[in-house]
Amino acid sequence: MTKRQPVQTLPSRAIAAALLALAAGAAARAQHSGGRELTVGKHSMVEACAPCHGADGLAHDAEVPNLAGQNAAYLYNQLRAFRSGRRQHKEMLYMSRQSSDEDMRALAEYFSQLPPR
Repeated sequence: MTKRQPVQTLPSRAIAAALLALAAGAAARAQHSGGRELTVGKHSMVEACAPCHGADGLAHDAEVPNLAGQNAAYLYNQLRAFRSGRRQHKEMLYMSRQSSDEDMRALAEYFSQLPPR
């Protein structure tokens, strides 16, 4: 008789690694908007958004908004609201606080040009 092995779930490190791999793929495909490279330091802004909002701007969680195809002015204004604290969201405050207005405009333009679902 053989001993049956218990079913194991993926550890959170493996899930995080998979998300980073997806994000890196998205960053490799598109890191430009209007001729501007979408990076902060050596990290892609698109890479930073992909784990939550999807590499293609389409989130995989119903609680997270899709960014693909959204109006660029709307996205830009939301990023500014997160950065200033007018719109409360802990993760988005953290993500937006390092971004300049120019970065936010470029990122909003990038996601607005992606095909919506």
